[in-house]
Amino acid sequence: MRPQRSGSMTVAGEGTLTSETSPPGLLITIVEDNPLIRQLMAEEIEDEGHRVSSFSSAEEFLPVAAKLKSDLVLLDLMLPGMDGLACLRELRQLPTQTPHRVVVVTALNDTAAREQALSLGALDYILKPDLFERLPQLLAALKTDCGDC
Repeated sequence: MRPQRSGSMTVAGEGTLTSETSPPGLLITIVEDNPLIRQLMAEEIEDEGHRVSSFSSAEEFLPVAAKLKSDLVLLDLMLPGMDGLACLRELRQLPTQTPHRVVVVTALNDTAAREQALSLGALDYILKPDLFERLPQLLAALKTDCGDC
C-alpha cells in the first residue's frame, strides 16, 4: 500500500505513522473505518490548515495514542472490533500528562449512546450528516483554547 500524505504526517499502511517537522496547526486524529469518510474528513481538516493522522480501527489507534499528542480525536462510534465507546474508555486509562480531547462522530442518533459518550469524557457527540457544517467552528474553538498548539 502506498503511504498517504497527510499534512506533515505520513500515514503508511493502516495507522503506521512517520513524523516529520511539525508545521503550525492542530494535530487531529481520525478513527473511522469507512475510507471515503476518513478521506473527506482529512481533506476538510487540512483545508482548515491543520495536520491529520488517521486510523481505520481502535485497535490500530490505541497503541500509538499516547505518543501522538493529538489536539483532538474524532472517534467513530460504530467501529469493527472494538467500538468507539470501548476505545474512549481505554483512551481515558492511558498514562498521559494531558487527557485526549475526543469528539464522537457517528451516524447513530441514540440518546443513550450520546449520554454514555459524554459521561466517558467526550467533548461532543456529532452526527455525521452535521459534521462538515460543524467542523470549521469546532477547529476554530479548539485552536483558541489550545493557544499555540
